[in-house]
Amino acid sequence: MNTDLKNEKCLPCSGSTPKFNESVISDHLSNLNNWSVNDEQNMIYKKFEFKTFKQALNFTNKVGDLADNEGHHPDISLGWGYSLIMLHTHAIKGLSLNDFIVAAKIDEIN
Repeated sequence: MNTDLKNEKCLPCSGSTPKFNESVISDHLSNLNNWSVNDEQNMIYKKFEFKTFKQALNFTNKVGDLADNEGHHPDISLGWGYSLIMLHTHAIKGLSLNDFIVAAKIDEIN
């Protein structure tokens, strides 16, 4: 798969949006920079590390702005020197193209 995800735009999802299977997830992960998928194959995540809390907070705020612009919001854990970003499509309790689009755009922030 040779999609330039960072140039895509998230589309609204519903409960009828199909979940990605392991093969599609693997293909999309190969286009991202060091993101991982959980064992249940229903969430991707990445821990971004920083030298200070303020840097982590500034990054997290930029992720929040991006998420609002895309209409697709991650779960975020923030602490001293890190921001853990977790993406999944709540409406389907799994992964959709939107998760990978947002992940690719988040990588552009860092």
